[in-house]
Amino acid sequence: MALEEGARSCLLRFRLKLEEDIKPTYLMDHMISDGVMTVDEEERIRTQDQAGALIELLLRKDNLTYISFYNALVKEAYDDLASLLHRDLPHISLNPHKGSSDGSSRLSEGGIPQRPVVFVNRPELVNRAREKLYRLQKDPGWITVFGMAGSGKSVLAAEAVRDHGIIEDCFPGGVHWLSIGQVDKPDLLVKVQSLCFRLEQSLDSQLLHRPPNSLDEAKERLRFLMLRRYPRSLLILDDIWDSTVLKVFDIHCRVLLTTRNRSLTDSVSGAKHEVEVESGLDENKALEILALYTRIKLQALPEEARSIVKECKGSPLVVSLIGALLREKPNRWRYYLRQLQMKQFKRIRKSSSYDYDALDQAMAASIEVLPDEHRDLYKDLTVLQKDVKIPAKVLSVLWDLEPEEVEDILEEFVNKSLLFMDNNSKPYLYYLHDLQIDFLLEQNRTQLESLHTKVVRQYQQHYRDGPPTSGDKESLYWIQYLTYHMAKANLTQELYSLMFSLNWVITKAKIMGPAHLINDYVEYGFILDQENSEVRSQFQEFLSLNGHQLEQRPFPDVVQLALSQPPNSEVYKQARVQAQNRTKAGKLYFDLVNKSGVDNLSRLVIHPHQGSIYSACFSQDGTKIASCGASKTLKVFKSTSGEKLMEIPAHDDEVLCCAFSPDGRLLATCSSDRKVKVWNGERAMLLRTFEEEHEEQVNHCQFTNTSGRLLLATCSNDNIQNVKLWNLNKPSSQNTMFGHFEPVNHCCFSPDDKYLSTSSNDGTLKVFEVSSANEWKTIYVSDIFTDNKEDVFVKCSTWTADGKRIICAARNAVLVFDVETSDMLFEIRTSRMSTVQYCHACPTSNLLAIAFSNYAVELWDLEANKKMADCSGHLSWVQRVQFSLDGSQLLSCSDDQTIRVRLSVCEKATVPSGKLLATLQGHTKTVLHCQFSQNGQTLITSSEDATIRVWEWQSGKCKVLHGHKEQVRCFSLLSNSPNDSRLLSWSFDGTVKVWDTESGEKLQDIEAHHGTILSCHVSPDGCFFATTSTDKTAKLWHCESWQCAYTLIGHKECVRSCRFSWDSQHLATGDDNGEIRLWSVKDGSLLKVCSQESKDGMDSLHGGWVTDLHFSPDNSLLVSTGGYIKWWEVKTGKALQTFYTTGSALKKIHVSSDFSTFVTIDNIGILYILQRVV
Repeated sequence: MALEEGARSCLLRFRLKLEEDIKPTYLMDHMISDGVMTVDEEERIRTQDQAGALIELLLRKDNLTYISFYNALVKEAYDDLASLLHRDLPHISLNPHKGSSDGSSRLSEGGIPQRPVVFVNRPELVNRAREKLYRLQKDPGWITVFGMAGSGKSVLAAEAVRDHGIIEDCFPGGVHWLSIGQVDKPDLLVKVQSLCFRLEQSLDSQLLHRPPNSLDEAKERLRFLMLRRYPRSLLILDDIWDSTVLKVFDIHCRVLLTTRNRSLTDSVSGAKHEVEVESGLDENKALEILALYTRIKLQALPEEARSIVKECKGSPLVVSLIGALLREKPNRWRYYLRQLQMKQFKRIRKSSSYDYDALDQAMAASIEVLPDEHRDLYKDLTVLQKDVKIPAKVLSVLWDLEPEEVEDILEEFVNKSLLFMDNNSKPYLYYLHDLQIDFLLEQNRTQLESLHTKVVRQYQQHYRDGPPTSGDKESLYWIQYLTYHMAKANLTQELYSLMFSLNWVITKAKIMGPAHLINDYVEYGFILDQENSEVRSQFQEFLSLNGHQLEQRPFPDVVQLALSQPPNSEVYKQARVQAQNRTKAGKLYFDLVNKSGVDNLSRLVIHPHQGSIYSACFSQDGTKIASCGASKTLKVFKSTSGEKLMEIPAHDDEVLCCAFSPDGRLLATCSSDRKVKVWNGERAMLLRTFEEEHEEQVNHCQFTNTSGRLLLATCSNDNIQNVKLWNLNKPSSQNTMFGHFEPVNHCCFSPDDKYLSTSSNDGTLKVFEVSSANEWKTIYVSDIFTDNKEDVFVKCSTWTADGKRIICAARNAVLVFDVETSDMLFEIRTSRMSTVQYCHACPTSNLLAIAFSNYAVELWDLEANKKMADCSGHLSWVQRVQFSLDGSQLLSCSDDQTIRVRLSVCEKATVPSGKLLATLQGHTKTVLHCQFSQNGQTLITSSEDATIRVWEWQSGKCKVLHGHKEQVRCFSLLSNSPNDSRLLSWSFDGTVKVWDTESGEKLQDIEAHHGTILSCHVSPDGCFFATTSTDKTAKLWHCESWQCAYTLIGHKECVRSCRFSWDSQHLATGDDNGEIRLWSVKDGSLLKVCSQESKDGMDSLHGGWVTDLHFSPDNSLLVSTGGYIKWWEVKTGKALQTFYTTGSALKKIHVSSDFSTFVTIDNIGILYILQRVV
C-alpha cells in the first residue's frame, strides 16, 4: 500500500520543521513496536543525519507507517507537529483475515493450554475479556483476570485469545503463556530465563545468549525481546500471587494476568483493565458440564443434578469432580448428592478466604471410588508441594512401578479430576490443585512423617550409586526437593550427611545454581545446627562467598573453589581429600597458601534474619551492628564475631531502617506499619513510639552525628508531610520539612548537622536547614537523565567528610554535586542491567561504597573517579552499605539474608623495616621496570621519561640510553651470560632497540610495529625474540639478522602478552579479548586457539586482558593471568583449571622453576600464593 499523495505532500511541505524539532530515537521505538519499521532500518538511520533519514524513509513507506509516525508524535508530546500531519492522515481498511491454521500454530508455539476435555463456553465472559484485549491494540497495558480458586480463570484467558481476528488485529507478534504460581526470586528467575530462551529460540539459534543471572538482567533481556523482537505481542502470566513478581514484567508491553488478587497491578505502570470471573457457574452452564460428562441430554438430567449444582454453588471445580465420578458410576447421583449435603468432612482450612465447604465433600467422594491400591498411591501425593509439577518418572521411583504402569494410573487420576496434567511440556508433568493438596494434608496429617520417609527411602534405593545428574525433569525434582522430604520425615542424620557433603553441593549447584542451596541452609539451619552449627556455617559461608562463581557457565571446578576456604573448614578438608585423589588421575589443583590475607577482606558473614535484610548499620565505635528487615525484628550483633547481643520483635510489619544514636545507647527503627520507635540499645526496652503523624510507610530514619543537640530525622511515602524532625523529649515532631510531593526514600544529616538532605521519587535532591526547617536548595536530578522519559527516583544521598560534596543515587548512576554551587562535578555510570540501591561515603577517606541490584558492591575513589575494588559475595540485591566511623570496616546487607563485614581495602599493610642501601635519582617520570645484572653490581631501569638508565648502584654512576620517543615499559637482557652486555628494549613508540650496556651504544633500531608495543620476549635459546602490539599482530624476529621472520595474524584485539616455551619451539600470545593462541616458532603457523568454546556470553574468554603467560619446564602446561588465573594443556588447548581471585585485572604471575608455586597480586592489593596439590 503506497503512501497517499496527500500524506506525501504534507511530509514534503513540513519537512524542514520536522527535521529541526524531532528526536528520532524515541519516535523509532514506537514505530518498531507498531511493526512498521525494522531494527535494521533503525540502525541505518542512526548512522546518518537521523531526522532527515527518518523523513526520507517515511516518504518511501506506506500509509501505516505514516499513521504510526503520527501516533508516535502524539505519544512523545509533539502535539504541534502532529497537528500539522493530522489533516492528511490516510484512511485504511484492514485486509480480510487469513486462514485460522496460522493462528492455531501461533497459540501452540506460545504455550497456550488446550481446551479441557469437557469444555463449556461462557460467551459473555469471553467477550468481556476480548473487549479488554482490543483495548491493547494500540498501546501497552495490563488486563487482570481475577476470581477465586477453581473459577476457571486460566481456561478463560486461553479461550479469549483463541480468536484469529484478535491475534491479527492486536497481537501479530504472537501470544506467549507463562505459568508463575507462588515463587521466590530464584524460581522466578528460572521461569523468566525459560521464557527468554523460548523467545530467542524462536528467532535464531545464533541469537541465543547465556541465561540472565539476575532478575534485573532478565527484565532488561525481556524488555528488549518484547519491544524489539516481538513488538505488538501479548504476554499471559498465569496464576500471579505477588505484586513484586509483576515488577519484573513492567516493561511497557501488553500483559494479561490471572490472579486471585485484583489489586496486584496497583504496583506497576501503564493502562489497566479488569475482568472479574464469578466464583460459580450459572445453573445452566453447570448442568451442561454434568450433561457432557455423563453423556445425558440436558433435559434428561435427573433432579439430583440441579440439587448438586445448588449445593456446590456452581463451583466449576466441584462440578467437574462430580461429573467425572458420574461418568464412571452413572447410577450414583443420589449418593454423591448425599455426600455433599451431609457435610460430614471438616472444612479444609477455616482461616482460608475461600469457600471450601463443597470441595472437601467432592474430594472425599472422588477418592473413595478409587480401587484400594490406587487410593494408597493417591495418598502418597500428600507430600507434593503447591505449584510443583512432577514427571511420571518421579512417581515411578516412589511407587516402584514401571513408568508405563504409572502413566496409566495417573491417567485415571486425571480423568477423575483428582490430578491435572500439563500437556505443554514433554514429558507430561502432573500436579495437584492447591485445594486438593490442602485436603490431603488435612486427611493424612498424622501420617506425614511416614509418607515423606517413604519418599526418601525409595530415592535411596533407586539412586544408591549416586544422585541423578542428567538435568532432566526427574533429576531436577530430586535435586531440588530431596532435602525438603528429609526434613519433613525428620531424618536428621540423612539430612546432615547430605548437606555436609561437598559432593552434594557440587551436584545441586551445577543443576540448580547456588540460590537454592543457600536457601536450604537457611531453611533447615535450625535442624543442621543441632548436629554442628559451625559446619553448617562453613558450608553456608562458602556458598555465599562463591555464589557468583557458581552461576557461571561453563561450571567452575567447585573443589578448586573450596581449596580457598580456611584450613579448619570442613569444606576445605573435603576438598583437599578430593583434590589429592583427583591429582592421581592427572587433574590440576592449587591450594591457597596465604589464606589469611584473603580472609581479612570479607572477614565476617552474618545470617541474622529469615527474609530480606533492608538495613544494617554500625554503632559509632564500630563494635556493634544492628540489622532489620522483612522478619519484622531488630537484631544487634558484635561486629567482630557476629555473636547476637539482642533481638527485639520491633514492628507489626517489615522494618525498613534502623539507626544508632551517636553514643550508641539508643536505636531508632521505622516500618511499613507507619510507626517510628526509639529503643534502649543496651536493655532492649521501648522508650518511645511516634505513630500519629506519618500516614504511609516510613522509609528511613537517622540520628544527628553528634549528641550536642540530638534529633531524629524520618522520611516517608506521605504526599506532603513526608520529612520530619523529632526531639525525643517531645511527644510530637519538632518540625516538618515541606517541598516534596512524592515519597521520600532517604534522609541524611551533613557532617556538621547543619543541613538535612532528602531524596525523593519526584526526581529531586533537596537540602534543608536543620535549625529553621526551611528548604535551602533543590538539585533537579531528573534533568540529568535525558535519554528516556521514565520517572527518575532518587534512592539516597551521602555527604563527603568535609561537607563540600553531596552524592546521590538514581537509576544506574551515582552523581556527585558541589554543595555550594549545586553543579554536578562528575557521575559514575554503571551497567544498564543493574540499578544503584545505595551509596555511602567513607568518613575518613575519599572512598565511596556503592550497592547494586546485580548483587555487587563496588568501592570508588572520589578524587580519581576510579573504581578501586569489587566486593562480591552476595546472592541477591544489596540493599545497603555503610562504613564504620573510623573507615576501617565496611558492611553490606542483602536480600540473600546475609550481612557481610569487610576490612576497608584502603588500609595500608605494614612492611618490615630494612636498611636503605641506595637512592638513585635521575629519571624525571615514573620508573616502570628495574632489573639487576647477573653479577648484581649493575641496576638497569626504564621509565615513562622514554629513557633507560644503567646504574652502578653502589657509586651512583649512571649511563643514560636515549633513543625511544615514548615510555619504555620494559626491557630484557638478551642472554644470561655475564659476558653478554646486550639489552633489548621496547616502547610505546613501536620500536625495538638493542643496546650495549657497557658502552651505552645503540646497536640496532628496529621499526617493529605501527602501533604501541605491549610485550616482548627472548627465546630461551637466544635465537628469536617476539613482539606484540596494539596493531593486533605478533611478530617473530631473528636475533642474529634482526629481521622479521614471521608476522602472526589472527588476534582480533590488541595482543598484550607473549612467552616462548622452554624448548623455544612454541610461542604463546594473549590478547585483550582473553584469547590465547599457540604458534610454531619453526614456521609461524597457528597450532591451537585455547578453548574458544569456554567464552561466557557477557564476558571475555579470560575475564579481561591476558597479561602474562608461562610454560611449565616440560612445556606441557601453560599458565595465564587476566581477570583470573588459568592453566592450559598445550597439546589440546583445553583449560585444565581456573583460580578466581577476589579482585581482578592481574598484571603478572611469578612461577617457581618447578611449576609448583605461583604468586600474583590483584587490583585491590591482595597477594595470592598458590601451591600445586600433589
